[in-house]
Amino acid sequence: MTLNNATESHSKRMMYIAIAIVGMMFFIFGFVSWVNAILIPYFRIACELTNFQSYLVTFAFYIAYLVMSIPASFVLKRAGFKKGIMYGFFCMATGAMLFVPAALIRTYWFFLIGLFSIGTGLTILQAAANPYITIVGPIESAAKRISIMGICNKFAGIIAPLIFAAIILKSSDSVIFEQLNVGAFSEAEKDVVLDGLIRRVIWPYSILSIFLFAVGIFIRYSVLPEINQEEENKEVETDDGKSHTSILQFPYLLMGAVAMFLHVGTQVIAIDTIIGYANSMHMDLLEAKVFPSYTLTATICGYIMGIILIPKYLSQKRAFQICCTLGLIFSLGVVLSNMQVSFWGHDANLSIWFLVLLGFPNSLIYAGIWPLSIRGLGRFTKIGSSLLIMGLCGNAILPLIYGHFADLFYVKQAYWVLIPCYLYLMFFSLYGHKIESWSFKKK
Repeated sequence: MTLNNATESHSKRMMYIAIAIVGMMFFIFGFVSWVNAILIPYFRIACELTNFQSYLVTFAFYIAYLVMSIPASFVLKRAGFKKGIMYGFFCMATGAMLFVPAALIRTYWFFLIGLFSIGTGLTILQAAANPYITIVGPIESAAKRISIMGICNKFAGIIAPLIFAAIILKSSDSVIFEQLNVGAFSEAEKDVVLDGLIRRVIWPYSILSIFLFAVGIFIRYSVLPEINQEEENKEVETDDGKSHTSILQFPYLLMGAVAMFLHVGTQVIAIDTIIGYANSMHMDLLEAKVFPSYTLTATICGYIMGIILIPKYLSQKRAFQICCTLGLIFSLGVVLSNMQVSFWGHDANLSIWFLVLLGFPNSLIYAGIWPLSIRGLGRFTKIGSSLLIMGLCGNAILPLIYGHFADLFYVKQAYWVLIPCYLYLMFFSLYGHKIESWSFKKK
């Protein structure tokens, strides 16, 4: 083996190791994030909350992406990616440990502080991991690597609520919940019961905290290669030869952040509202509960297609454009179709199947936005990545907008909010990502 071949083989091996380590991180992202689906109804009962108060779980978690993204970029800039990732895991571990005193005193706002701390740690990790997986290999196959990360994330999302529910819920809980609902306990008895319920989260979150701390130590001393700082520190020149001095001088980055905000919001709408939509069509909840799984399955199918086709048969940019177009078509199908069909044992309106199908194009839109938005940022790569991470607050905000329109009009008509989102995503995929100066001059 020649020296060049040995060097190339070593580089590929390091790339695969890096992908495996970051894949583990994306699995953890999914596990910690998706467990909120079971925390919301559990906290609503154990802390005696209204529905609105219970949804502060999601808000406290995802608002960290908006508030802490820029500080996260400075952490990464000062500490580097590996140390920054370690600090992110430590922050998550601290948030998980805050569940212990919160459960002991049964104080909801204390839980929200813990969730915000976990969200802050995730913000640091996302700001590091997303550009890392984009840059660690050839840029033309970045969508394939992001698709692999997406499968890790979504698989964790499928098993996290099941594992957590199996740990904290008992077969006899349905009777307790019913007794709490009808007021069968005295105040003293109710306090004892509710204290017992909420304290079930202590040991799983204590174990989670220790695990996250250990992962942080592992990442710090792993063989995960550091991103080339010299490459990052390169000045990026404008069309007239002048160096950029601010991320505001990268129009495609700012447009990409808006695209990220709209994309993640539409993704959450497609998954989190589908049970309510099915129920509005008089479908029993026990039947309707499977539809989010159908949407996630469609998403995983999209990831697999991306892995197979990109970049050998299809460029990631073209796949991005196709998925944005399909997203618009399926969204129009949701709001315009109106006929009953029998499919997979369900007798339902055709529009709900279009909502399920949205999971397929949503899989590769995220993978398309990242490489187009952070290309050529040089020394602005970390803060640019943090700006994109800020866009993830769309997870918290767009579903609220959907809910507002659902209250004003009707559940189905509220899905019109998807149409302008996909129109913008189409604009970004076809033209917006090419805009490199505010004068709109082409190179």
